[in-house]
Amino acid sequence: MEETYIDSLDPEKLLQCPYDKNHQIRACRFPYHLIKCRKNHPDVANKLSTCPFNARHQVPQAEISHRISSCDDKSCIEQDVVNQGRNLGQETLAESTWQCPPCDEDWDKDLWEQTSTPFVSGTANYCGNNSPASNIVMEHKSNLASGMRVPKSLPYVLPWKNNGNAQ
Repeated sequence: MEETYIDSLDPEKLLQCPYDKNHQIRACRFPYHLIKCRKNHPDVANKLSTCPFNARHQVPQAEISHRISSCDDKSCIEQDVVNQGRNLGQETLAESTWQCPPCDEDWDKDLWEQTSTPFVSGTANYCGNNSPASNIVMEHKSNLASGMRVPKSLPYVLPWKNNGNAQ
């Protein structure tokens, strides 16, 4: 049995395709080949069933119940289920003792205590009542040289647009 297990892990081992008996595929490529060959041979795919313990096992539908009871991979799955059941009981006990820490935040109170005015672009922004500079008006500064200003509107016809006439 141990020799069979080691042999099945060999990625270079050639396996026969269940859809086309002429196909010999390396074990490492076998799952990809099964998907491709299943699409290419839908008539054979309808007659085969997939083992629930290993998707590489494609058997005739009449033999699936025998395959389920005798599959070698079944023991691995059963062992995982047993281990999960043991761990689940321990995790539940650990989770049930946890308590939520107390929360000191009060968002409603923070909203009522907020005294600053909202920011509005393009308007003078006054400092809040609590700051030492509460009487100073904060004005918008421009990076343009003195004597220059930003136009208030765009020109009616932009000089680089020729109304669709190419020259």
